[in-house]
Amino acid sequence: MFVTTGNTETIKTTSWKVVLPFYGYAAIAFLIATMLLLLSAGDITTHYFLPHTLAIIHLMAIGWGTMIIFGASHQLVPVLIEGKLYSNKLAYASFILAGTGIPLLVSGFYFFDMGVYTQYGAILIILAIITYLINLAASMAKSKQENVHAFFIFTATLWLLATAIFGLLLLYNFTNPLMPKSSLDYLPVHAHIGIVGWFLLLVMGVGSRLIPMFLISKYNNTRQLWWIYGLVNAGLLVFVYIYLYTDNKSLLSIPMAAIATAIGLFSNFCFRAYQQRIRKKVDEQMRLSLLSVLMMLLPVMFLIIIVTLLLLAPVANVNLIITYGFIIFFGWITAIILGMTFKTLPFIVWNKVYHHLAGKAKTPNPKDLFSNIVFRWMSIAYISGFVLFTAGILLQFRFFIQTATVLLLLSSLLYNWNVIKLLSHKAAVR
Repeated sequence: MFVTTGNTETIKTTSWKVVLPFYGYAAIAFLIATMLLLLSAGDITTHYFLPHTLAIIHLMAIGWGTMIIFGASHQLVPVLIEGKLYSNKLAYASFILAGTGIPLLVSGFYFFDMGVYTQYGAILIILAIITYLINLAASMAKSKQENVHAFFIFTATLWLLATAIFGLLLLYNFTNPLMPKSSLDYLPVHAHIGIVGWFLLLVMGVGSRLIPMFLISKYNNTRQLWWIYGLVNAGLLVFVYIYLYTDNKSLLSIPMAAIATAIGLFSNFCFRAYQQRIRKKVDEQMRLSLLSVLMMLLPVMFLIIIVTLLLLAPVANVNLIITYGFIIFFGWITAIILGMTFKTLPFIVWNKVYHHLAGKAKTPNPKDLFSNIVFRWMSIAYISGFVLFTAGILLQFRFFIQTATVLLLLSSLLYNWNVIKLLSHKAAVR
C-alpha cells in the first residue's frame, strides 16, 4: 500500500486493514466517554477520585487517545523510518488485546470493582502495549534510518508501559496492599507518567513531523527536537524521584521548569513551521491542531497554581485538580486528535478505495471524502463545550457544566458521523 503525505510524495506504508480498526474503536470510545460525562455531570465536581470519573478518564486516555495513536503510528512509523512495519499480525494482536482489556478496566472503575476482571483488563492492556512495543522496536531495528521522531514514539511507549504496570500495581494495592501507602497517594505519579511520558512526549514527536508536513513547511530543527526530548524525559524522571523519595514538594519546581521549557520550545518549533509554510491557506483541521498546541500551556499554568497552593496549605484544591485533568484529556489531547483525524484518515481511506484507480480515472480529493460542514459544527460544539465546562468547574456553575456536556456529546456524535462516512466510503469515479 502507498500513502500520500500531503504533497506529491508517495511512500510505501502499512495496510489500511491494520490501521482503520483503531480509528473506529477510538471514535466509539470518545462517544461513550462523552455520554458518561453527561450522565455524571451532577457529581463530577465533587472529587476527582470517584468511580465514574476514573472510568471516564481511563476511557479517554486509553480507549480514545491511546487507541487512535496506536492506529496512526502503525501508519506513520514506516514513513518515518523509511521501512516496513515488522508485523501486521502483531498489530492485529495489539488491537484485540487492548480492545478486550479496555471495557473490562473501564467497567471495573465505573462500578468500582477492583477485583479480578478489572485486573485482567489491565493485564490485557499491558500485553497490548508490549506487543505494540515489540512491533515498533523490530521495525526500527530493520530500518537503516535513525529518526528523532521515531525515538520520541519509542520512548513514549516505554513510558506508557511503565504507566500501565504501575497502574496494575495500584489495582492490586486496593485489594492486597503491596505498597506502604494507599493507591490514592500514588495517583499523581501514575497520572503524570502517562500524561507527560506517553501523551506529551508522543504528541511532540509526532506533531513535530506532521504539522510541518501538512503545512508544507520546510522548517526543521533536529537539535531543538533533541533538546525537547531530553528536557521532557529528564523532567519526568526527576518528578518521579522527588514524589516517591522526598518530602520536599518545593523541589517539584525543577521538573516543572524543565517540562515547561520543553513545551515552550515545541510551541516555538510549531510557530516557526507555520511562519515558513509554503501553503499559505491553513485549513480548519490544521487550525484545530495548532490550537491544541496552545492548549498545552494551560495544564502547565494550572499545575503551577496547584503546586503553589499545596505548598501554602496541605489541603488540595479539588476544583483546580478536576479542571487540570479535564483540560488535559478533553483539551489538548482531544483537540489534536480531532484535527489530525481528518488530515490522516482521508488519505488512508483514499488509498484503500482509489489506489488501484490512480492515473486510470478521475478520483475525488481525499479532503472531499468527509463533510467539512459537519467538521466545522463539530469544532464549534467542541470548543464551546470545552470552554463552558472549564468555566463551570472553576465557578461551580452547574448550568454551564450541564450545557457543556451536551455540547461535547454533540461534538462526539458529529465526529463519529464523519468517521463513519469515511470508513464506509465506496468508490465514486467519473
